[in-house]
Amino acid sequence: MPDSRAGTTILIPSEKEIHSAASMLLKTFPAEKVFAFFGEMGAGKTTLIKEICRQLGVKEVEISSPTFALINQYSVHSSPNPLYHFDFYRIERQTEVFDLGYEEYFFSGNYCFIEWAEKISNLLPKGCVKIHINVLEEKRILICQKN
Repeated sequence: MPDSRAGTTILIPSEKEIHSAASMLLKTFPAEKVFAFFGEMGAGKTTLIKEICRQLGVKEVEISSPTFALINQYSVHSSPNPLYHFDFYRIERQTEVFDLGYEEYFFSGNYCFIEWAEKISNLLPKGCVKIHINVLEEKRILICQKN
């Protein structure tokens, strides 16, 4: 298993292989609950988060990016604790994240998946997993490291 402190690189050769990447992320970072996703529009942040949620046993049939609501909460089959999915694409000021009460979510001990984390990078908790998604034609390269 890769050493998560030194960083982990995961190659996704095609969208059909997204399940393997999600599985590897969960195995490489089994104790971490906060995952921050960085990448350009269309890089596959939402697609990867959907697959991670599926593998964690999210009950909801439709998992979507909370672009307008900023946060979606999902129930997990094997846990009484919800999972949180954030999308900060539309925020203009970090005060919006403070108004949301982000600390209660990030420090809850529940899974938190954050899209457009670059907009709040100074608010990310120590120990979160930063995942940079690089696009190379049809491939995706994930560069993962604990904060």
